[in-house]
Amino acid sequence: MDFAWTGFSVLLFAAVICLCEGLWLWWSSSHGSSAQRIARRLRLMSGRTDSAGGGISILKERRYAKAPALDAMLRRVPHIGALDRLLLQSGMRWQVARLLQVQAGAVLAGLLVPAALHMPPLPSAIIGALFLAAPALLLLRARAARVRRIESQLPEMADFLARGLRAGHSFANVMQMAGDEVADPLGGEFRATYEEVNFGVTMQDALHNLAARVPLTDLRYLVIAVLIQRESGGNLAELLDNVSRMTRARLQLLAQVRVMSAEGRMSAWVLTLMPLGLMAAMQATNPKYSAVLWQDPNGQRMLWYGACAIVVGMLWMRQVVRVRV
Repeated sequence: MDFAWTGFSVLLFAAVICLCEGLWLWWSSSHGSSAQRIARRLRLMSGRTDSAGGGISILKERRYAKAPALDAMLRRVPHIGALDRLLLQSGMRWQVARLLQVQAGAVLAGLLVPAALHMPPLPSAIIGALFLAAPALLLLRARAARVRRIESQLPEMADFLARGLRAGHSFANVMQMAGDEVADPLGGEFRATYEEVNFGVTMQDALHNLAARVPLTDLRYLVIAVLIQRESGGNLAELLDNVSRMTRARLQLLAQVRVMSAEGRMSAWVLTLMPLGLMAAMQATNPKYSAVLWQDPNGQRMLWYGACAIVVGMLWMRQVVRVRV
């Protein structure tokens, strides 16, 4: 009996080990880093979106929707390519059809929410306009945040390229090393550019695609310097050093401007939050005093007009304290 139980325990242990090993092999072959790298290469070769590399396709046309019929219909819409380019620059993995669905939902919410809350006409119009502009504002905000991250990485990238060229590597090899060593999102953009060149796109077209994907003036200076050097010759490493110094000087100036305008931004936040804080304090200390604003229709109308005035003032002060460099 003891021998049979011991044999059963050994076999059960071996079966569990084999099961775990089989699950590990299955996971590595389907979801491991090598499998993901192969799948990404296959998506690039088939023209589909490269989700691991920042949503970049080496084809000239990207799909606007998963359904072929909807994609064909969207391609007939004028200026739809500008919206797709904005999605590409923001780094979002949405397609145009997904963005249009979100926009339709925002429009519907902008019509239903004011009607459900029985808002006055002016606040209803402002709330509807905010719902209408919310998807575009989020998209522009994501694009601006991604551009700022790329801008902060650009001096490091220019120095990396210059050091690689001085070490004797070709520009294509240096671009591959930069894509592997520099963090995303700029590293992913250079990695996608190298993959375009590796799949047969000319270096000039690949760099033009890089400049189109990243709407940053300093990066376009870098691209122009590389293209001019390839046409007329010259010391490309020195040109990249100049681009790096220029970008660092501009970022330093931008940081100084942000420090000098910090008081204005803080004043905007204080003036925006002060009415809300006073209302909360009044409600906590003497609820009957402020109850007329919640119970009387005229008081509710005044609250809506006050909220709209606060939003308009906040947006106006934001434009005042914003200094472009």
